Amino acid sequence: MPGKNPDVVVIGAGVIGLTTAICLAETDREVLVRTADPPHLTTSAVAGAMCGLTITGPDDPATRWGQVATKEFLALAEQPGTGVHMMRGRLVSNLADSQPPMAAAVPGFAACMTDELAGYRGGFWAELPFADMPRYIDHLLARLETAGGRVELRSVANLSEAAAVAPCVVNCTGVWAHALVPDPQVRPVKGQHVLVENPGLETFFYEGGAASSWVGFFPHGERVVLGGVAIQDDWDLTPDQRISEQILARCIAVEPRLAHAQVLGSQVGLRPSRPTVRLEEESLGSARCIHNYGHGSVGVSLSWGCARDVEAMIVGQG
Repeated sequence: MPGKNPDVVVIGAGVIGLTTAICLAETDREVLVRTADPPHLTTSAVAGAMCGLTITGPDDPATRWGQVATKEFLALAEQPGTGVHMMRGRLVSNLADSQPPMAAAVPGFAACMTDELAGYRGGFWAELPFADMPRYIDHLLARLETAGGRVELRSVANLSEAAAVAPCVVNCTGVWAHALVPDPQVRPVKGQHVLVENPGLETFFYEGGAASSWVGFFPHGERVVLGGVAIQDDWDLTPDQRISEQILARCIAVEPRLAHAQVLGSQVGLRPSRPTVRLEEESLGSARCIHNYGHGSVGVSLSWGCARDVEAMIVGQG
């Protein structure tokens, strides 16, 4: 591909950008990914990341995107070396109705016994695909390279700049679409995780329905990702030690074995909050621009569904 103009420039190398680039490259398009940050330094790299059970309304396109993505992740979980694995765990809540719609359709569903609720009002067990994000990003990069795509560390000042390189641009810039588009509807929601050595955990735990802070721990082999928080309109990527201590305390209260786990560090990411995901096309002079951003906290869960829609939009029109 060096020396040859790409058919498509994908801006952004988080999970949305890489997945979209793969879908396009695997249709024999020449795909160039441009990114200001290396893939392992994106928000996606610090995600939990639960890859299923995105609960939305029946008319919400995210329902279909989530269903498409879940099928992809279930297949990836059967392939060694992808970083995706199946995990059983508890989803709990203090909301009045803590059971999901169509509970019987949730893989591995079983209502929690009282002594399994950790003091919460309700909850259930499920078996879902999870991605160990550093390993999963390695897999995505290798798959993109195999398909002939490449990643270029280079910031993009504006969409027109990208349109001068290829006839089709896909904007997968997440929270940075706030300035690039610009789109004032995109706002950062700061998240922070604490990484610890795994003291022997094999199941996950996640508190749903909490607005700004909750308990979540997700074991990935030798490490466990602990969360979490949601801080509105905060662009600061610096971990807050006070928040890390609060996350640890909440998780230890549920799982005492974490009290003796060695802390490996803290990570911060900026979720791209938007009233709705923006997946639509607009013209950039003679070029096409497809926006694919604003996924909030469910970018991993929706990634393959949105990427397949972008693929259909581009391949369907040549």
